[in-house]
Amino acid sequence: MDYFENIVATVKTALEEDIGSGDLTASLIDETASTSAYIIAREDAAICGRPWVDKVFELIDTEIKIRWLVNEGQLVSKGDRILEAKGRTRNLLSAERTALNFMQTLSATATETHKLCQLVAHTNVELLDTRKTIPGLRLAQKYAVKIGGGHNHRIGLHDAFLLKENHIKASSSIVEATKRARKISPESRLEIEVEDLKELRLALNCEPDWIMLDNFCVEDIRVAVEETNKLIKLEASGGIEKKEHLIDIAETGVDYISVGALTKHLRAIDFSMLFE
Repeated sequence: MDYFENIVATVKTALEEDIGSGDLTASLIDETASTSAYIIAREDAAICGRPWVDKVFELIDTEIKIRWLVNEGQLVSKGDRILEAKGRTRNLLSAERTALNFMQTLSATATETHKLCQLVAHTNVELLDTRKTIPGLRLAQKYAVKIGGGHNHRIGLHDAFLLKENHIKASSSIVEATKRARKISPESRLEIEVEDLKELRLALNCEPDWIMLDNFCVEDIRVAVEETNKLIKLEASGGIEKKEHLIDIAETGVDYISVGALTKHLRAIDFSMLFE
């Protein structure tokens, strides 16, 4: 997967909405002045977003020199220096907020993903993201999940079938929807969402690749794992808010747990850029 295929367009859009017709405040600075600056972490975090930060500075001024002091995915502590930059003062000021916005957003997703992955590291479960992403930042946030140790579900509606409640109703039945999916694109992954054990057993007869257990209680997930006997991949999804609940589900032996909160409920990590 090419997480960076739209990075230029994404960064250009971010810069255009921030700078617009020009940075009025930065224009107060002598255009020949240069300075050194650095970014520090204001809290513990898993660093993510280096390619986007690099692209921000590059599009603002190719002569700005960046030196990263940490690796992508590295855990840092409050007060750690993240990078150093040197260049025209005006351009550093103009790039500051957009660069920090990308870093704080993507590091937030990577940090939360890392924390949750650590909680279930004693099991074989894989944590998945969802399509509940910030518009325009789908690939960037999916990348951040990977950096944090998680895994990607569908990138979009184009790369796998996921037959949810409304699809099934519109197609009259799970059986009919499955038949049509296999006919339209037999090579694509087919996943069926079920809401109880009765629907699970019906879905099993359709022989999908995955089954999503939507809002199943832990006891029913255990039953589902036993009944499928690892013949079909099982994904637990929905309402997984508490860490204790996440651990309980992971310990059932389910293959995947999808967590929308990785990209939907993020709290930005605090970074600051300071001049020397």
